[in-house]
Amino acid sequence: MNRIDRISAILIQLQSRRVVKASDIAERFNISLRTVYRDVKTLEEAGIPLIGEAGVGYSIMDGYRLPPVMFTKEEATAFLTAEKFVETLTDASTAAQYKSAMYKVRAILKTAEKDMLESMDGRIEVVKSMNMPEMAGADHIQPILQAISQKKVLSLNYFAQHSQEHTKRFVEPVGIFFMSGAWHLIAYCRLRKAYRDFRIDRVKNLATIDEHYTDEHPSLKDYIAQKTKEKELDAVVILVDKDIHSHLESQKYYSGFISEKRIGDTIEMTFLTASMEGFAHWYMMFGESAEIISPDSLHDRVREITEKLMQRNFSISY
Repeated sequence: MNRIDRISAILIQLQSRRVVKASDIAERFNISLRTVYRDVKTLEEAGIPLIGEAGVGYSIMDGYRLPPVMFTKEEATAFLTAEKFVETLTDASTAAQYKSAMYKVRAILKTAEKDMLESMDGRIEVVKSMNMPEMAGADHIQPILQAISQKKVLSLNYFAQHSQEHTKRFVEPVGIFFMSGAWHLIAYCRLRKAYRDFRIDRVKNLATIDEHYTDEHPSLKDYIAQKTKEKELDAVVILVDKDIHSHLESQKYYSGFISEKRIGDTIEMTFLTASMEGFAHWYMMFGESAEIISPDSLHDRVREITEKLMQRNFSISY
């Protein structure tokens, strides 16, 4: 990216938030802080009323408005692709809000870009896999996001899978994320006095109560990073016949897939799993065409499962 394009992009970034840190700009464009200061000075010399505060960041003076931003064809296509994901993987309310935003994006595009989006619309699709569950509870997404933005407490009627019980929870929402075909809510649970991961499809009823919480919670990114660090993961290495390798594509990521490499007529696959028990049962589905390299504990567990299977289903009485 040349300097003129970078300075224009920095100006757009400054418009996108109330305050932008110099370090954030440097990280985005992979430049030094000294270069950031020089680029900001160029904007100031061009008449942009910027306010800079040491240790805080830069902001554009209130009331200053810039002409509408124009999008490139590539950026417009990215918006269209994102729309397909939103339509398939979120609730009707979020999809409707995004579609409304897309009308505004299309409104400021040049004629060539508008025609391009029309022609591309039918050529991008996001299709749910057969093993992906329905988006049950997805209509809770917007109320949860509103509660997060307003720092309001949520009341949940939640079905706990491990205990098979319905419980009433009052929680302080931190954030939501999508993983393995389901939406999750991370929140501070007042009943358990700890942070909890709630599957949104197991929330039977949800209501925002008229109470604001004042506690400062970690960002969702920091929370997930911390939990990942705390979670004990076991490394697993297996050899899989190349003939069945393609059949594992839709499942391997659920088992902690990390990497793979070709070795002759086999594929060596490496995983980091949080459940050796779960991995052992998954391995049994294709074990006749695979070999366990490590760890020994997986060898032992698969052998135990096999012996129990033989005893239960193939024992002969005399």
